[in-house]
Amino acid sequence: MKKILVIEDSRMISQLIKTQLESRGFECETVADGLEGLKTAKATKPDLIVLDVMLPSMNGFKICRLLKFDRRYRDIPIIMLTTRSDAKDVRLGKSTGADLYMTKPFETEELVANINRLLSKVEEEQTV
Repeated sequence: MKKILVIEDSRMISQLIKTQLESRGFECETVADGLEGLKTAKATKPDLIVLDVMLPSMNGFKICRLLKFDRRYRDIPIIMLTTRSDAKDVRLGKSTGADLYMTKPFETEELVANINRLLSKVEEEQTV
């Protein structure tokens, strides 16, 4: 069972994502604080992270950069899911190492499809 970590301060959004992912056979953990999210990611090494940008204690850009520039965690796919849709924010997300940048509001089916695609890509790369 693939484990997904959702770092999102909106309880409503994190519960929606958790419910949708668990109904599709994923294990899902949610964290509402940036620093706690970083600690949880390092402690549990999830298969994928869904990461908001605007979080208490540490923003998602910094979390992404810290994980992606550390060889122990850089292979964990990260989907940034945020209301910040300016082109400069998208570029910043990509430059910090995010594998995908999605904006809110979002379709859960699209999020799940992107999660599956990124997980499949990781599996393919590991078999090569």
